[in-house]
Amino acid sequence: MATPHEPKQDRSRATRQRLLEATIDCLAETGWAAATVAVVAERAGVSRGAAQHHFPTREDLITAALEYMFDSRTQQAKDEAIAVAALADGVGRTEAVVAGLVESYTSPLFKAALQVWTHAAADAALRERIVPLEAKFGRVSHRRAVEALGVDDSDPVTHHLVQATLDLARGLGLADVLTDDSARRKEIVQQWAATLHAALNAPR
Repeated sequence: MATPHEPKQDRSRATRQRLLEATIDCLAETGWAAATVAVVAERAGVSRGAAQHHFPTREDLITAALEYMFDSRTQQAKDEAIAVAALADGVGRTEAVVAGLVESYTSPLFKAALQVWTHAAADAALRERIVPLEAKFGRVSHRRAVEALGVDDSDPVTHHLVQATLDLARGLGLADVLTDDSARRKEIVQQWAATLHAALNAPR
């Protein structure tokens, strides 16, 4: 049974989500300097007062946006894992996993996160907030990759191969920030997937 408070709560949640999505868009499209509370509020279609009601400081807004990005990226990984699970074992499946990982690092979410990382490198207070979030995301990303590949992560060689794949994906994401690197990236994904598949299936 609905309560009188639900409509107001729903509006509040919707406003919060619009602010978080607007923050991510601002970071990805116009960078850190432009992603102020006032600009985000205007982009989200709410008053600055309403924005500050949800997020009293810019740091609160940015941290919440990163948490939202983390949740979004994690959900994307889950969705991709379901799709990959339907594929037959083989190099094609490995390539699908690698391509999905790389894609996650070429998305607007990654570009937005990169803006925050760059600023956090010179801002100790922000860095203190961001490092635990990224460490958590790194662990989850590694676990999702292991599950999608269907490998035994307790094997040190396998563990390092999976981590190398994630590091490669991040590097390709960085290469895509300034120019469209899609053609070269596709070739690298295909080559690394073949190399990875052979290495993961080599006798230990």
